Amino acid sequence: MVKIRFPSVRNFPSVRKIVSVVATAAALGLAAFAGVSSTAGTAQAASPGPCDLFAGGGTPCVAAYSTVRALYHGYFGPMYQVTRASDDSSRQIWTSRPGGYADAAAQAAFCAGTTCTISRIYDQSGHDNTLGIEPIGGNGSPDVGAIANALPVTVDGHLAHGVSVQAGVGYRNDVTNGVPTGDQPQGAYMVTSGTHVDDLCCFDFGNAETTNTDTGNGHMDAINFGTECWFTPCTGSGPWVQADLENGLFMGGNGSDLGNVGNASKFVTAMVNNNGTTDYTIADANAQSGGVHVEYSGPLPDIGGYTPMNTEGSILLGTGGDDSNGSDGSFFEGVVVAGYPSAGTDSAVQANIVAAGYQAVAPAFPAAGTDYTITNVNSATEVQPDGCATANGTGIELSNASGTTCQRWTFTSAGHGHYTITNVASGTVLDSVDCGPFDGTLTDLWSSLGNVCQEWDVTAVGRHYMISNVGNGMVLDAEDCEVANGTVVRQWAQLDNVCQQWDIAPASGTTAP
Repeated sequence: MVKIRFPSVRNFPSVRKIVSVVATAAALGLAAFAGVSSTAGTAQAASPGPCDLFAGGGTPCVAAYSTVRALYHGYFGPMYQVTRASDDSSRQIWTSRPGGYADAAAQAAFCAGTTCTISRIYDQSGHDNTLGIEPIGGNGSPDVGAIANALPVTVDGHLAHGVSVQAGVGYRNDVTNGVPTGDQPQGAYMVTSGTHVDDLCCFDFGNAETTNTDTGNGHMDAINFGTECWFTPCTGSGPWVQADLENGLFMGGNGSDLGNVGNASKFVTAMVNNNGTTDYTIADANAQSGGVHVEYSGPLPDIGGYTPMNTEGSILLGTGGDDSNGSDGSFFEGVVVAGYPSAGTDSAVQANIVAAGYQAVAPAFPAAGTDYTITNVNSATEVQPDGCATANGTGIELSNASGTTCQRWTFTSAGHGHYTITNVASGTVLDSVDCGPFDGTLTDLWSSLGNVCQEWDVTAVGRHYMISNVGNGMVLDAEDCEVANGTVVRQWAQLDNVCQQWDIAPASGTTAP
């Protein structure tokens, strides 16, 4: 496959100005900041960023991404780009000041009254390894950008937005600079969330193939985070930090490692370090408190192709090496470094992340005990069971508003930010038929089974919402964007169109069907 080159930040003269600032901060390393307090609320104004810490440890960042905060003490430049649906125009979102946070107010102003997606994520390291939306791969269709306002958080009290990945969302750069290749040592970390995960392939961040296809064992060195147990047995139900080394998600050793117990914290620091020839380390931490927990540290797999490694130097986010793009995940920040970071450096980076003060933004919607209607933005028709029937297996369709209870739904917390969606007339829940993992999987009513096929995420999309299944990562979709009564409500990979967007409003004046 022809290599895909995304437009580089070299095209933006303003970015050149930041490179010398980044380089200076990196050169200073730890020494320039000795004795600085790490208390949240003051840390970001006075302390080094993660990439300053890695540089001080002799393992400099060669790719550094965040839609939330600067990863160098002196970084002042673009963090990501948003593109709005109303006119397809784009805007860079910068740090608010050197070493600061994403300018959420600039995003809100630019995206007011419309939907925005994240179309680029800029490399803060000065190596121009900017991520663009991933093209077609050996096992996935062309991807789309994440909804820009879907994942609000606060960092040190400042509002910002992470990258919310559902099935079909992915980013990549296949022509990079300075990223380790072959058997060169590499370290990586990302801050993610233990509450937005699934068991599908593959929510990855790190080093992958330059052709977007599977080129063999040892051709990837990426962090994977999710609930997929590739090599059985596994301890617990995850989610786990694993190493995607291609053709396997490794808990440690040759794949299965019962010592890897997983981490379901609201915010998770995930780390994978690999010396490229003999050993690798998998570690995680609660990104809000405490230190690093090493899940595995020992020999690389000896099952063929992994000793030595043969990495290719592409950088990806949200998919597998061949663009397997069925996964859910959250991304707030992450880096790839040249070299094998020491335990002390990893611990210093974790302390910096804790000091950053990540906090979730509590959603105002949905409210417990309230009945809602769910209206498709494209057709302005409402979600209901087919013919207002109540039996298990009744399909879901769109129909003109009728004011009946079969068009009313309640949202009940299923934990970890997920919901069960119950039809008021039948008392049964919205269900993904047979837990299908494929585009076109239907929806129906079914008695509550307490499984993830009946759990849903409700994600803001501008002024509207997207509803995605926890089991398969796909979103509710009006079939073929039809607008007639009886249009089937199915599931599909995220396409960023209004046929997959919904208005969810408190019901009023309803009557029995």
